[in-house]
Amino acid sequence: MAWTVEEIPDLTGTVVLVTGANSGIGLEASRVLADRGAHVILGCRDPLKGEAAQDQVGGSTEVLQIDLSSLESVRTAAASLADRPIDVLVNNAGIMAVPQEVSVDGHELQFATNVLGPFALTGLLLGQITDRVVWVSSLMHRGGKLDLADPSSRHRRYNPWRAYSATKLADLMLAYELARRLTRAGSSVRSYAAHPGYAQTGLQRHTAALSWPVLHQVESLLRVAQTAEAGAWPILYAATATDLPSGTYVGPSGFGELAGPPRIVGSSPTSHDRDAQRTLWSLCEGLTGVSPELPGAAVTR
Repeated sequence: MAWTVEEIPDLTGTVVLVTGANSGIGLEASRVLADRGAHVILGCRDPLKGEAAQDQVGGSTEVLQIDLSSLESVRTAAASLADRPIDVLVNNAGIMAVPQEVSVDGHELQFATNVLGPFALTGLLLGQITDRVVWVSSLMHRGGKLDLADPSSRHRRYNPWRAYSATKLADLMLAYELARRLTRAGSSVRSYAAHPGYAQTGLQRHTAALSWPVLHQVESLLRVAQTAEAGAWPILYAATATDLPSGTYVGPSGFGELAGPPRIVGSSPTSHDRDAQRTLWSLCEGLTGVSPELPGAAVTR
């Protein structure tokens, strides 16, 4: 029997931080979580858009100003939440296939926003997280090739889609690596990954390869893309299901995992390379200055 949002339990008393919560699947996921009684922290780069999102989400919410492309912003946001228990962290915010640009910290912008920012936020908050972390990946991870010696494309020709695919592969690898580290440490906190399939979210507006009006028309005519509401289902399933083993990857159940109710899905052989996972983890620690706090370990702030 297909999963529906009606299966989400009463979340009263639960605190959930969703990044990228002012639009797309982040907004839709926040709306459902708040409707089920959770207190939702809306992580948004623009506080004004965050306040507008509060009006749409309803329920118990607050806005957290955070720009995932800036490590300083991530540290400031994490510090503002110091010592507050957070049950669930949803690393949803991201950018897709943008023209080449360098972050304030000197990293390729997609790698900074989609990988380093979420890694740093997770690491800084992990000692406060009581239940789980959800990393949002993509179908496009399957085409991803992660160059761990040059993650910011400094020494090769930049391709926006190749860079995006690599970041989504990295997110999935970090989800698996975190799950293994938590289990090994004896922690009850779990790590999951999820992907929305193909959803009309507005993320496509910023792609470099196609103009937004053209892409929107293609989606509408072919009826390929599902709604942002449906795209949020795998994220909601990963964020709330009580019987998922840590390290699970969730996606749509329909043809090609493009749409449909969520289920456990597989991922590319590359994503399961444990040596690469460990190397990526160490690389992120070095580039962010953050060592995620596991039982008996310290976190750098």
